Amino acid sequence: MSPRLGDNALSFMSFNMQVGIGTKRYREYITRGWRHLLPSQQVHDNLARIAELIADYDFVGLQELDAGSHRSGYINQLEWLAQEAGFAFWHTQVNRDLGQLAQHGLGLLARHKPFTVEEHKLPGRIPGRGALIARFGNPEHALTVVVTHLSLTAHSRNQQLAAICALVADDEHVVIMGDTNCSARQLATDSALAASNLQVYQLAQPTFPSWRPRRCIDHILVTPDIHVHEAHVLDVQLSDHLPVQMRVSLTPALHDAVSACAQA
Repeated sequence: MSPRLGDNALSFMSFNMQVGIGTKRYREYITRGWRHLLPSQQVHDNLARIAELIADYDFVGLQELDAGSHRSGYINQLEWLAQEAGFAFWHTQVNRDLGQLAQHGLGLLARHKPFTVEEHKLPGRIPGRGALIARFGNPEHALTVVVTHLSLTAHSRNQQLAAICALVADDEHVVIMGDTNCSARQLATDSALAASNLQVYQLAQPTFPSWRPRRCIDHILVTPDIHVHEAHVLDVQLSDHLPVQMRVSLTPALHDAVSACAQA
């Protein structure tokens, strides 16, 4: 079945794309490590496969992309994916600006145009984490979509989750997509998240590493009014993470408001 639905439904994907490197074995962190620094035709070919993967979705949140530096051939990978996959809207948040060496960040692709977009730096012992927030529809009926990539350490993650929860505390309809670097159980026991109305969907499959998945650290969270039809991990090896897909239904008023912002 196609991930795109009718009747007030939308499809979401979250994917840590690892800058298109496409690691498939532990040893490739060493043997392909140079691709974090230098351009590669293999990375470009992998980007084409990622474009095919995301083309049928309404919203795609990407982590670990390059916004245009030497290693990507000075191509904004998100802009390129938007053009190839036919998305009307794209926005990149650079969280680690290393000049010509790397422009490391997050990205959001959408079939609809948001009425506001925000970039937020997140707290943590090591800088370089962020949250990209876009609101779709209108202020009366807004769908808030957040893309993020949390830290490896529990203390910094807790700080970052608290910051994100505070940023969307006044939003009624929220979807958060990202590499959280922790399990659904750990997310559910986070104090800030537990105090919010965000729900953690427990995936049956792990997402990392892609060649022998053992840990489920990539998630999509939603508020209770967003009805989840299904959510699962896609078995496609284009990164060291596997992508996560979710299909949801919105209230008719919210869906109409978001759909009214669709662009040709």
